[in-house]
Amino acid sequence: MPTLTNKQNGIGIKRIFKATICSYYGFRAAWTHESAFRQELIMAIVLMPMTFLLADSSNHWLLLFGSILFVLFAEVVNSALEALADSITLERHALIGRAKDLGSSAVFIALSFLLIVWGEAIIRYFD
Repeated sequence: MPTLTNKQNGIGIKRIFKATICSYYGFRAAWTHESAFRQELIMAIVLMPMTFLLADSSNHWLLLFGSILFVLFAEVVNSALEALADSITLERHALIGRAKDLGSSAVFIALSFLLIVWGEAIIRYFD
């Protein structure tokens, strides 16, 4: 069995630079392989400017903006979980199916939160 070692990422600025490169690769993989991420990113690009119109305070703006980021976060984590599960086996397995369903539930929760936050903001704006 091969020995497991931690990957050396450096310290300080070098570590931050390497982490940024890894994040870029993650975003690129999500854009390339995940249609849901592409749809949600386009939604985010459309909604982000609207936060300035709908928000009536800095806290309200953070809530609107944060709900968008929460959806993207949940989708990236769900996609990572699915990729990891698929790398283990493509056959049906109860625990892998459960893990994928739980990841999907996280995205659903994030989208539900976004709908509640944005629904309230839109109703307040037009009221």
